[in-house]
Amino acid sequence: MKKLTLKDVAKELGVSTATISNAFNRPDQLSAAKRTEILEACKKIGYTGPNRAAQILRKGQSNIVALVLADSLDYMVTDPVASTFIQGVSRVLRENQKHLLLYAGDSESIADVVDFVDGFICYGAPRNAALSEQLNQQSKPVVTVDFNLEGRPAINIDNEKASYEIAKAALKPGDHVAILGLRLIDSPSTCRIYDNPLLNVESSITHRRLDGYSEALKEAGITVDSDWIWSLPENNVVYAVQAAKEVLYSQPRPNVILCMSDIIALELLQCALSMGIDVPGELKITGFDGIEEASRTRPYLSTVCQSSVEKGMQAANLLLSGENQSMSLSYELKLGETIG
Repeated sequence: MKKLTLKDVAKELGVSTATISNAFNRPDQLSAAKRTEILEACKKIGYTGPNRAAQILRKGQSNIVALVLADSLDYMVTDPVASTFIQGVSRVLRENQKHLLLYAGDSESIADVVDFVDGFICYGAPRNAALSEQLNQQSKPVVTVDFNLEGRPAINIDNEKASYEIAKAALKPGDHVAILGLRLIDSPSTCRIYDNPLLNVESSITHRRLDGYSEALKEAGITVDSDWIWSLPENNVVYAVQAAKEVLYSQPRPNVILCMSDIIALELLQCALSMGIDVPGELKITGFDGIEEASRTRPYLSTVCQSSVEKGMQAANLLLSGENQSMSLSYELKLGETIG
């Protein structure tokens, strides 16, 4: 069946195209009775309104903002840091009568949505690196979070400084240290990095955290070889438990483990306690992010707290403002009880 056009409907109902358009889009231009009459007649003949895509292209505005996540949607929406960031973005957009479209960072292209959104917020460097280039080549506003695109405004915290500070608080000369990192190398499984090439060294926040750790280790006179650095492909419990067991059963067992997320640190803590390891007496643990679960654990996790909700709100406000000005947000060092 041929799809009805605005002209087809106007002809069949014996009214102008403007009357049909007003019934759907500008109800204040018609009496309530006339609008109801038009809508009921359209419903009977199967017409649901003017083509939304065509309207967007004509007006150049859709009131839709695309949030490009770093990875697949099913993974990102279950991550506590990412989900609270999404809450912050959503809150600001809702207050401004805007709509949110979630877009996976492992997608092949943004071509499917670029014509139908007003701008992009990109949370973390997309797993498909080609998306970053596509985002920077198109003309609509882009705000990046936790990574940078040349010429685009960004929202970050100082990951290197924060990691340096939490590591410095935990380390003493002579410590045997291990690091549990995130996507430091391109591997689908939890593994030590050994001599594998590092992934996204320039853009990834995990490498900035590694840089911070390295500076604190250097000041303490401690060397950590690559076989004592693990890379987890995702920030989830399954990979965290695997990494925790591997590092805790390693010989000699480290007495300090620096974790690049609270999820990793909390699973490590639970595994250590279940093995009868005294934390922090025999093992010191640090996390990163300050997720809600970290405040409920015993002993209290030592971590870097950042407000992911605030980060999301600031990203949305920056996009809507149209300003091309990057922002560095504050963080809080919570020394807790897992480093003594």
